[in-house]
Amino acid sequence: MLFNSQPFLLLFLPAVLAGFFLLGRRSPTAAAWWLAAASLFFYGYWNPRFLPLLLTSVILNYRLGALLQRRPSRRWLAAGVAANLLALGWYKYAGFLAASAHLPVPDVVLPIGISFFTFTQIAFLVDSCQGKASERRFAHYLLFVTYFPHLVAGPVLHHKEMMPQFADPRIYCPRALNFAVGATIFFAGLAKKVLIADNIAPYANAVFNHGGSPSLLVAWGGVLAYAFQLYFDFSGYSDMAIGLSRLFGVRLPLNFNSPYQAANISEFWRCWHMTLSRFLRDYLYVPLGGNRHGKARRYVNLMVTMLLGGLWHGAGWNYMIWGGLHGIYLAVHHAWSALRLPMGRRTATAITFIAVCYAWVFFRAPDLHGALAFVRGMCGANGIALPDAFASRLGGLLPLMERVGITFYGGGGSQFIDTWGAVGAAAALVFLCPNTQQITARFKPALDSGGCRPSRLAWAPTRAWGMVIGVIALLDLLSLNRPSDFLYFQF
Repeated sequence: MLFNSQPFLLLFLPAVLAGFFLLGRRSPTAAAWWLAAASLFFYGYWNPRFLPLLLTSVILNYRLGALLQRRPSRRWLAAGVAANLLALGWYKYAGFLAASAHLPVPDVVLPIGISFFTFTQIAFLVDSCQGKASERRFAHYLLFVTYFPHLVAGPVLHHKEMMPQFADPRIYCPRALNFAVGATIFFAGLAKKVLIADNIAPYANAVFNHGGSPSLLVAWGGVLAYAFQLYFDFSGYSDMAIGLSRLFGVRLPLNFNSPYQAANISEFWRCWHMTLSRFLRDYLYVPLGGNRHGKARRYVNLMVTMLLGGLWHGAGWNYMIWGGLHGIYLAVHHAWSALRLPMGRRTATAITFIAVCYAWVFFRAPDLHGALAFVRGMCGANGIALPDAFASRLGGLLPLMERVGITFYGGGGSQFIDTWGAVGAAAALVFLCPNTQQITARFKPALDSGGCRPSRLAWAPTRAWGMVIGVIALLDLLSLNRPSDFLYFQF
């Protein structure tokens, strides 16, 4: 089931909210069972055959977590982590490994959300062994793992930051402010998805799916369109997850915070998929040694972490290269920081954004050959070409442009203009406008949203804001005729 679908908005969500608050008044445990069962239905609506896999994973990790809470054991912890990774490896990487070894490729369908609920449970096992998490009630553990706002595309949760909220009796009493804040953030996120990301997608697809070797401006138009499509798609999902959870009175951790405004790659990763970055740091980079064993070891640890982070996103060499590029970026950033050479924030932000876009090519291209052809176009190896429609409007500049190597091609004028128009509009929203968390910062919509700088454009539960959100919600609903998956569902 999709957040951006009429069955979810008009049937599932109202029924789940009503049941949660009605049962919560009598028994918080009953409310937990209700919400967990609804979350399982939400997951099974996509493909019921993967429900046994999810439930088996939950039951085994729950039992092992209880054992680790009673008797911490590194051996049992290692066995639990290995079992989780083995299941993830089979479903996500068996085909990639078989193809790389030129073996018969098994027919394995990737269960949606397996990376997220696997990492969530690995974190729980580690925290249980370290005495940071304790959960003896199966209903609450089931809810912790399957809670539908985060189940299929994050954020990656820690037990200690989410489940204590369900112990607060106040969340079982519906509050108008929670509904106002939650609905505002939800419909803002839905607008990012259905009004922006889905309308930018055709411009990115037209270039990436065309193949061949695009010229400079065509290549950059395509990669920028994809960069903004992915930005608004994932930002939209993250907002929708936070908004939905706030309807229940529960705050999720912030997972997205204007990453394209980052002035360096470390800052980018503190703002993009923040809970995954936290997981990779706490459960991979730090155990590998972090920066405690000298600069050379630090750079190796960064590279290993980002390579595995790339592989987490998908089974393919493109994802490995994407992760490796970000590992190189982080190493270069730390080396540059050690030199203490000044650089203006705008310049640093532009360089960071260009580097991120360059790496997105490997994330989006269908294969390595296509990615390399695209990169050549971005670097100008295929020249600069404009549609013929521009030639007639250049007047005396035409000979000069031809002299410097600019060529013209037939057709595609409207496509070229529309692509760059969409890119320009998206860039203005990304770089000049506050994000949803900044607009609603006064009401602390997420667990760690206190770190967001409040915007002058501050939301408040007023009639004027209600009308604005009402118009946005209406536009959202009118755009649900063709629901599309969120991009991060495939990761």
